[in-house]
Amino acid sequence: MSELIRPSTVLPAIRTPFTIKTADGLNLIGEVATPEGEITGSLLMLHPNPSGGGMMDSHVYKKAANRLPAMAGIQIIRFNTRGTESEAGKSEGEFDQGISEKLDVLAAINYCFDVLKVKDLYVAGWSFGTELALKYAHDPKIKELILLSPPLIATSDEDLAFWAKDGRPITALVPEHDDYLKPDAARVRFSKVPNVKEIDVAGAKHLWVGEPMVYLVLSEIVKIIAPSRLPLPEEI
Repeated sequence: MSELIRPSTVLPAIRTPFTIKTADGLNLIGEVATPEGEITGSLLMLHPNPSGGGMMDSHVYKKAANRLPAMAGIQIIRFNTRGTESEAGKSEGEFDQGISEKLDVLAAINYCFDVLKVKDLYVAGWSFGTELALKYAHDPKIKELILLSPPLIATSDEDLAFWAKDGRPITALVPEHDDYLKPDAARVRFSKVPNVKEIDVAGAKHLWVGEPMVYLVLSEIVKIIAPSRLPLPEEI
């Protein structure tokens, strides 16, 4: 007998904790959730601002790790940036307003390619994590960026110019009722970056609260990485 997917639903995957070391000597904790079968793509997820409670277990990311390996064959890689704590533990160091976090992002990307031997890597950022992605996820082997609720506060015009010249696809999901950057303002900021696909989400808020919003976000991720696995099931 089938049952609805719930916030607590955890589907099968090979879940492996890991520790990565940054160039300045800090140990960061994380987890990779690998499909039991074929890997359709790998997604490195950069979490929201830890000063506001953001971490690798922020709800959309935790649900992605709990569901997408089984539902879509996507390998999910999450980690806590410096000074950030979750159920899995606390990464060393202290929050640095997205500055020293550059070393965290670079260490995580290197881990994906050098240790996990990832073939097709996508990078997702949520809120603060979008700033980290736009500023630091420049490795040419990364296929695409996925931005959830981008504030574009720390992201400079020079950062955006890099991506405009680079040309790789960027998908930005912008909530109608975002606390920091609403769709019209996002269109203005992204106007000089033609490779950004902006998706305005009616009724959504910055934190993507509620199962319908989680389903929408996860579906958009799968549409980019493994479109043949759509639609995502709503029951198991």
